[in-house]
Amino acid sequence: MARAAAHRPGTPCHCASELVGVLADRDDGTVVRHGPLVAKAHAPDTDPEAHRARLALAAHPDVDGILLPPLPLPVPSRGGGVALEGRPVTAWPYGPPVAPDDPDAAPWEDAARLLALLHRTPPPPALAPRLPAMRAPLKVSLAVDRMRRTAPDHPAAATVLSAWRTIPDAGPSGPRLLCHGDFHLGQLVRGPRPVGDGPWRLIDIDDLGLGDPAWDLARPAAWFAAGILPPEVWSRFLGAYQEAAGPAVGADPWVQLDVPARALTVQTAALALAKSVAERRPLDEVEDVMIDTCARIAGHRTDSAASAST
Repeated sequence: MARAAAHRPGTPCHCASELVGVLADRDDGTVVRHGPLVAKAHAPDTDPEAHRARLALAAHPDVDGILLPPLPLPVPSRGGGVALEGRPVTAWPYGPPVAPDDPDAAPWEDAARLLALLHRTPPPPALAPRLPAMRAPLKVSLAVDRMRRTAPDHPAAATVLSAWRTIPDAGPSGPRLLCHGDFHLGQLVRGPRPVGDGPWRLIDIDDLGLGDPAWDLARPAAWFAAGILPPEVWSRFLGAYQEAAGPAVGADPWVQLDVPARALTVQTAALALAKSVAERRPLDEVEDVMIDTCARIAGHRTDSAASAST
């Protein structure tokens, strides 16, 4: 499907071998590259209506310059979308990602400004009634459920569950702004240009929707509170977001960030336990830090906010 989208019918493929292949293959999505584009097979349990609404949002001119826009794929199904073995498939321009081996060049300020712009963009009126809730709070629950199923006897599971019990349910009240739903630096690519150095754009529509924008800042906030993200990097990220008039936080950002940051700490720790058991390996250093942070959360409900604000 990726090849058919990359080349017109009857056109031979001259793409170099290093430009064709699998970029990711996980339970929640398989991504392959073919020359100038990538195709993604989304999770088998993807909600069709929510998926179509998210895809329409990514293609909407109101978010041009924020989200990477989708590309057409051949052979649409009767429902108007494209599916492969029951999984929705989408195509996108290929853009170079953030270099994982060059942390000093990570575009924290660019990411913050993109998030602020997304959060400030009113939901397009024609799409607003169809847009689902962004999935960040749900993903925390799913991670805890996965840990309960796959790693119930792990010595650290009780600590993660104790931290989980300090987090209030994310109810229907609160902000209903456009949110990415799963922000981290892996969700950034350079926009399409012939030389591959266009402006940064947000990718991955699977968790897009309406909700509290503080959740889009929660992962960097959790890393900072855990001591993984250096204070100067956190300051640059948060400062750029605030300078761009991002609506997620106020004068004291931890009023809004405390609960989402604790939740992302629990999510990260729960997934770490589930993966370590599945892979039959001990926790690595970063995973141990997240477990230790869960222990602090369990003992002091606002410990992450208190340590961060000092």
